[in-house]
Amino acid sequence: MLREYENLTTEEQEKMQEAIRLLWSHTFLLERKYEKKSRRMVSDKMYDFCDRHKEFLEAYFAVAGIRLLQDTELGVLYIQGAESAGEKLPKLATIYLLLLKLIYDEKMAAVSSSVHIVTTFGELNGRVGEFRLSRGLSSMTEIKRAFLVLKKYQMVEFLDVLEELNENTRILIYPCINLVLNREEMEGLLDSFKEDPLAENLDTESDEEMEKEDNGKEAEDGTAETGV
Repeated sequence: MLREYENLTTEEQEKMQEAIRLLWSHTFLLERKYEKKSRRMVSDKMYDFCDRHKEFLEAYFAVAGIRLLQDTELGVLYIQGAESAGEKLPKLATIYLLLLKLIYDEKMAAVSSSVHIVTTFGELNGRVGEFRLSRGLSSMTEIKRAFLVLKKYQMVEFLDVLEELNENTRILIYPCINLVLNREEMEGLLDSFKEDPLAENLDTESDEEMEKEDNGKEAEDGTAETGV
């Protein structure tokens, strides 16, 4: 494994380091992602690089007891077995994740031949009310924070600007969501949330503190410019 790494060019070694960091922090890599500039799905160069060096990456992660897996049908590379390294999802992000999975499954079962599904914030919010998962309206800070986490883990992408969020704001659901949990797990978690509806405040952080934290994340991952 070390010899294979040493045989890479300096540029390839740097890209390998970046690939490992991305997989470790984001869990999933997508073969195709939405590009805001061209407003279309494009091939992801990092996915292609990891696909070419898959054997090396498998050996690298195996040292830490982590498996590198690939779903060619969905176009996803991901690591499994690094649960302890992940962050805890905010409750609102968890609820959104469950409902987005439900919407994804329903639309895939209908007529879609694509692994990428588009919904709207209005449809998602309607499901929150339908399942009675919230006692009141969530703040914009809470909503934004929830979506930033889902975006980090390659679950969603906004086709419109998040700062102008309204019922018609389009949300692209990536196929990674299909690998997070199955239908039975989703339904079980939804039932548990029905018994314990979302509280008006998700945690003890003030809106001001969360806003500062979110602004820092935007600056770090470059989302301030795109609104996601």
